[in-house]
Amino acid sequence: MLIALAVDVALLAVGVGGVTALAHHPRALALLALWFVAYPLLTILRPTSGAPREEERPDPATVLLLTLIPLVTPLLSALAERIGLWPLPGGDALRWSGVVISAAGLALRIAAVHRLGSRFAPVVAIERGHRLETGGVYARLRHPGYLGAWLGNLGIILAFGSAATLPLAAAMAAVQLARIRVEERVLEQRFGDEFRSYRARTGSFFPKL
Repeated sequence: MLIALAVDVALLAVGVGGVTALAHHPRALALLALWFVAYPLLTILRPTSGAPREEERPDPATVLLLTLIPLVTPLLSALAERIGLWPLPGGDALRWSGVVISAAGLALRIAAVHRLGSRFAPVVAIERGHRLETGGVYARLRHPGYLGAWLGNLGIILAFGSAATLPLAAAMAAVQLARIRVEERVLEQRFGDEFRSYRARTGSFFPKL
């Protein structure tokens, strides 16, 4: 996670035009401040577990895209703003709202990771003795971690205000929804009626109204 933070900072600096430009870009600095708080928290709150796991074989394309899209989004979004490519309307109000959305997404992801603890895994996995989580941020939403990650990425796009990178948000959502289908199949096999009842009363990617 800390290596990812260093890479994100470096790519963001390249996108805005260098370290000096980064130091004079308030929204980029605000995003950096969020990352410097969120990334260490995510590392601390995700303890390793020695419990045996049953893991689904990960789809390489899904893993690659879920890694690559968030990695390139800050770079490409900042670059698009710098060259004036397809600016979105809304001015600074829209761009600062993007920072707020990104912060909300990171907070949601942190809450989800904290709730799952050692049950959180980068691959689809069920621990021995695994229990179905239905409390906290999972009470109304089955995949708050994915929504948090998506909002964090969407916020970055809006913070730099270019429509050119909006397709990255759509692509990330599509890949996440594909991953969710796999996870829910595994959860239904493991928990049966308990999961089906939970699914009936909750939203998947967004809460039910």
